[in-house]
This record gives sequence, structure tokens and C-alpha cells, in this order.
Amino acid sequence: MLDDLKKDAAERMSKCVAALKSEFKRMRTGRASTALLEHFKVEYYGSDMPLSQVANIVVEDARTLTVTPWDKSMVPIIEKAIMKSDLGLNPNTAGSVIRLPMPALTEQRRKELVKSAKHEAEGARVAVRNVRRDVMQELKEMLKEKLVSEDDDRRAQDDVQKLTDKYVAEIDAVLAEKEKDLLQV
Repeated sequence: MLDDLKKDAAERMSKCVAALKSEFKRMRTGRASTALLEHFKVEYYGSDMPLSQVANIVVEDARTLTVTPWDKSMVPIIEKAIMKSDLGLNPNTAGSVIRLPMPALTEQRRKELVKSAKHEAEGARVAVRNVRRDVMQELKEMLKEKLVSEDDDRRAQDDVQKLTDKYVAEIDAVLAEKEKDLLQV
């Protein structure tokens, strides 16, 4: 019973770390990445569709993304949506191909991105701590209902704290890696 509780806590905490990594992939660095446009939506025949479902997105070189819509009539719609976004990209259109050159990041923009990354990491730490709080609450209830002994409860609390420390350290490592990546010129 306690093992299942700890396993569930570890799984939920690892999902918090995975969500942070996914969020960091979307964060723009100096390099071109298709992950930058994964969350991007465009209007396609009256409904919002992910860009990846209406066009082919490819990394052409280190600083250029290429978007090739499957329907040529989508070119101006995609171009307009990219310009309106907060990505700071200026699309260059050549026929049915949209090229997105990645401008070099300014020092100020890099610092803003690092600040944003730290904010995301703190959100992930809070999520991990919330998982810990939920598990500790369940342990208290189990102790109150005499389902576990006080020694088992204490040991389980220590194990959950160690899990929390492990995943918070992993979040810190992911953040440090992203900071290094963002500040690299």
C-alpha cells in the first residue's frame, strides 16, 4: 500500500519534470527548432488547427525554419498568424514556402527568456511540492485510520521527502542547462 503511494508520487513528480522540459523546448534559443511552432495554431476552414496538421515544418539550417503548407491557400493565413504571434519572427514567402529566419537574440531578450525559464522552473517545483503535500495528507489519513504504524508513516514521509528533493534537484539541473543554452551567444 505504501509502495503504491510512493510509486504514484514518483510518477506524478516525474510528469512535472517532463512538463517543464516540454515547456523549455518551446522557449526560443538562437537555434531553429520545430518545437518552437508545435503549440502554434492557425485557422483552417473555420476551426483552429495545429500548424503541424496543415503544413510541413522543417529545420532548413541552424537559423532557419521552413513551413510548407499542404494547401497553397493557407500561405497568407499562416504568414499573418506568425506575424501576429509573440515569437518575433518575420516570415519570408517564396511561392508556397514560408521561411522563418531566426534573428539573433539580444542580451536583453536573453535575460527575459532566462527570467521566464526561472519562473517556469519555480512552477514545476511548486507542482512537485504539491504532490508531496497530497501524499503526506494521504499518509496522515492512513495513520489516523490505523492502516499504517507510526514507524511506517515516518519512514514513508522520509522517502517522499527524498523523492521530492530528487525531483527538485532534477528541475534545477534542467533549468541550469536551459540557462546555459539561452545565454550562449
